[in-house]
Amino acid sequence: MELPRHVIPKPLASGKTGYYYNVPTKYRALKCPVSNEPLGTDYALMKARAKVLNEQFDEWDQARKGLPVSGVSAPRYGSVDWLFREYKISKAYLEKVAERSRSDYEWAMDEICNVITKSGDRVGSRLVKTISPRAADKLYDKFITAKGKKLPAGKQRLRTGEKLVGLCRKAWRVVHRLYPEEFPDDVPNPWDGVTLKKRAKDKKPAVTREEVYAFAQGALEAGYPEAAATAVICFEWLQRPENVVAGYITWADYRSPSAPSIIRVAHHKTGTIAPHPLEEIDAQGNATRFYADAEEILAKLPRLGLPMILHKQKDGTAKPWRYSSLNHVVTRLRKKIEGVPPYFTLDACRHGGLTELEEAELTDGQGRALSTHRTQQSYEGYAKRTAKRMLSATRKRYAHRLANEIATSVQNDGVDPVQNENSEVVKSA
Repeated sequence: MELPRHVIPKPLASGKTGYYYNVPTKYRALKCPVSNEPLGTDYALMKARAKVLNEQFDEWDQARKGLPVSGVSAPRYGSVDWLFREYKISKAYLEKVAERSRSDYEWAMDEICNVITKSGDRVGSRLVKTISPRAADKLYDKFITAKGKKLPAGKQRLRTGEKLVGLCRKAWRVVHRLYPEEFPDDVPNPWDGVTLKKRAKDKKPAVTREEVYAFAQGALEAGYPEAAATAVICFEWLQRPENVVAGYITWADYRSPSAPSIIRVAHHKTGTIAPHPLEEIDAQGNATRFYADAEEILAKLPRLGLPMILHKQKDGTAKPWRYSSLNHVVTRLRKKIEGVPPYFTLDACRHGGLTELEEAELTDGQGRALSTHRTQQSYEGYAKRTAKRMLSATRKRYAHRLANEIATSVQNDGVDPVQNENSEVVKSA
């Protein structure tokens, strides 16, 4: 088999052939920034990665020789277009940026690169070295300038400006570490210190328990048990909706033989697993079910595979939902179901659950135990340190919910509990 340029094969102890990308020594002496790296044993994957590395090498080599580098797939070496291309193939992007967020990142990168300067050229075509702190300040002013028909004249996009500056700062930091020679020595990151205008930050919408279960019942009646279950899981067990839809919660996590009273909720962002207790049995053998309503919804969710949330196909097979598709289903359903507000989303369900933790007056430690907003730790140490705290927090949240239900019932009956109690005392006297 023919090997790509700069790829060398080596026999491994396992009997397979390992492939390695190796830039010739003469180019290393010329400070070629393309790194040597192992390419694994899979021939197809090796060829794909070697193609990317060789394109980077050719860009650098052409720029070194003073030759023009053009084309969308091959931005000018050392330019802002090139910077974002390198950022998108870095581990910082591929391993840290969630799939559902990448379209937003793509939009933001295009927004930055397509800014037209006073000279009439694109920012993306300019060399990274030409972006000074003063240039960064001027670009921020352009970022916040309103564009499009949806925004009134004079309206500033302060939130958008913050996002674009943050993206530039991150991309500069990541790529500068990999290609320091392409950045000025005196100002490695011109986006550090950009003064952002103050803005009134919007509070994320949060829905109530009643609204979540009104939606869940309506979704079941409409034939969408997956939407119903996802909303309930986000609210009760605080899992991020993209994790629920991606299959990070499985039937094996729910009342497994090794943990029959637990639902294990994985949080991909923090790398933690929260073992939520579903019930508690007292000394007399009586069981208190903390999430009876939620379990009723799960009982109506068809088991199509190991992940809880799957989409049944016409041929009888099942596959994961696309996050955007399930969001569209939620949007359609919320318009039809009575008692569901217009701001109802899966994110709002999770924020509603977090709000309920605050209303239940949990301690900071108890709230963090349920939501896993904490430093990533191994599951064993995490479980040992939080098992009791998880139960205590769940009890407190459950008691808060019961108190609300009793108060609502009393209000609906039109009876003053204090007056009623006094009347009973008078009668008994």
